Amino acid sequence: MDYREIISKLVKIEGLSEEEIYGLVAIPPERDKGDYCLPCFKLAKLLKKPPQVIAAELAEGLELPPAFSKAEAVGGYLNFFLIKELFIRDTLEEILSAEEYGRSGEGAGRVVCIDYSSINIAKPFHIGHLSTTVIGAALYRIYNYLGYRAIGINHLGDWGTQFGKLISAYKRWSCRMQIEEGGIKEMLRIYVKFHEEAEKNPSLEDEARMYFKQIEDGDPEALEIFNLFKEMTLKEVGKVYERLNVHFDSYHGESFFNDKMEPVIAELKEKNLLKESEGALVVDLEPYGMSPCLILKKDGASLYATRDIAAAFYRKKTYDFYKCLYVVAYQQNLHFRQVFKVIEMMGYEWAKDLEHVAFGMVSLEEGGSMSTRKGKVVFLEDVLNRCVEKSLEIISEKSPGLEDKEKIAEMVGTGAVIFSALANNRIKDIVFSYDRVLNFDGETGPYIQYTCVRANSAIEKAGYVPHHSSIGFEGLCDIECELVSLLFKFKDVLRDVMTKNEPSLLSRLLVDIAQCFNKFYFECKILADEPGVRDRRVAITAATYRVLKVGLELLGIKVPEKM
Repeated sequence: MDYREIISKLVKIEGLSEEEIYGLVAIPPERDKGDYCLPCFKLAKLLKKPPQVIAAELAEGLELPPAFSKAEAVGGYLNFFLIKELFIRDTLEEILSAEEYGRSGEGAGRVVCIDYSSINIAKPFHIGHLSTTVIGAALYRIYNYLGYRAIGINHLGDWGTQFGKLISAYKRWSCRMQIEEGGIKEMLRIYVKFHEEAEKNPSLEDEARMYFKQIEDGDPEALEIFNLFKEMTLKEVGKVYERLNVHFDSYHGESFFNDKMEPVIAELKEKNLLKESEGALVVDLEPYGMSPCLILKKDGASLYATRDIAAAFYRKKTYDFYKCLYVVAYQQNLHFRQVFKVIEMMGYEWAKDLEHVAFGMVSLEEGGSMSTRKGKVVFLEDVLNRCVEKSLEIISEKSPGLEDKEKIAEMVGTGAVIFSALANNRIKDIVFSYDRVLNFDGETGPYIQYTCVRANSAIEKAGYVPHHSSIGFEGLCDIECELVSLLFKFKDVLRDVMTKNEPSLLSRLLVDIAQCFNKFYFECKILADEPGVRDRRVAITAATYRVLKVGLELLGIKVPEKM
């Protein structure tokens, strides 16, 4: 049952549609403030009254439907309280009868493009790529779950002088067999060596520019080596993506848009948006409080902005997106503000549908900044391997007789890494700690996985999932009500994740549910003597398992049967 929809139809506010009221309805953070609330602060300007007065007036004369016990105005809020027995009955029935609880078709017919991961060809898939990869993949799954058609885009970094440097290094210090055997680590080795040698012999930089020009001109040998780098990179990172349960629908990188920039540049010229600045061509953004957006360098070379503008036009033409999201670190805030503003200045109203989903940086406890040129990087694959090894050690110690320990350790280790990047608000910087993310008792992925296993074990012990008609609702205790209230929040939180593009909202809810369930597990006898109470508690346990499992899978985390 959608109580938000009921409230949006119940409350009449002049000047607002039911859909707009629906968007205002929220869940209070504290249960004693009600099950739902309508904050009236945003209405003050529209209705020209204080929020407290608006809330009081809206409360007067409300005819509440049967599911609600009362509605009261407190401060600037109109709080709604549900009849707990009816609420718990309806919630458990909905969760246990649904094949996939929370799935909806609300986004039907709408396409959302999501640009994430965006690895660089011939460079390491390192710990710094973790956030963009798992945030983007979580949004991809959640948008699809809510009925949208999500398009996952890996905008590969596959253009630039660095490929000329790599060809120069390849010809001097490597060969095809070494690249095929050593993969990215071999490419990193020769890339680092190039920069070391270029410090002694600056003419190597000219050679690198010459080789990159050969790639641009379509030289067969240069393209063959370039494509070898690309093929080997995608082969290696594909294994990591598989472990992280990450999928893409497009791998169109920067090179793909090389022949698509000229029409954009021509249109910018035609609309008198390009200005010359020290020989370069720029779009002046000073009236908008930004530095100029550089479109063409003095030598006529394109830049990231040029290719990103061309990519936006291609995506709009190809997918006719409802939204286009860019999951990229906050250091690129200015870049995307410039790109979006240029498209807006070109007269395209869909510029408002472009959104930069910014996130913070990931670093290790050991400290130090990463540098590909100096070879100072932490491979994401190595992080995954280390977490899986640690998981295997912990599982072997806790459950020595457990079967398939290696398979379970893979689920736990990779799940721990994924959850670590999704546990906090995405804009926060993260210091990655192996011990913290693998803690089975903390607010971590393994803790939630273990809670799933515990719930599933209790269901197996009961031997059944009861039909809702056999459940008794007399004598409900507070912890039962609290747990079911958290389970009910799942659907609303999924919508909030989508609205704010913030997967950590789901992560935090799963932690809250897991903590509440473990309290319920220890305080309440699940296999109670009274049949109605026993059926209710088994039903609550089964509902908890379903919600936690679906939630973890939407984050990209698998749930083992045993731990």
